[in-house]
Amino acid sequence: METKKRKALEAAGWTFGDAEDFLEMSADERQLLDTRMNIAAAIKRQREAGALSQKELGARMKTSQPRIARIERAASDVSLDQLLRTFTAAGGKIVVKTAKAKPGKGKHRKTDNPIVLEVVMTE
Repeated sequence: METKKRKALEAAGWTFGDAEDFLEMSADERQLLDTRMNIAAAIKRQREAGALSQKELGARMKTSQPRIARIERAASDVSLDQLLRTFTAAGGKIVVKTAKAKPGKGKHRKTDNPIVLEVVMTE
């Protein structure tokens, strides 16, 4: 959007933000949504790299083509488990790594140094 137009709209009382602002999502909710969307995109890339149709991947998963389409969109009724199982059925490999955060200085709170979970999905 043009800066001039945006400033005029803001002066008229309009506010701008993204879906996260509109939905009032917490940082945790946003992180989970981003993770789901990234896995869904990886499923589609892996399926296409393997020259599989949604119908063929559905047959491997013992489900329907429309269900695969919903999985590739990370629909709300699709669990993380289903996303990960579909990725592996499409030929992908999942590697999970955890790392302990470095100890902090001064006052120590459990939330200051979270354990980092890294999921590497090789296509």
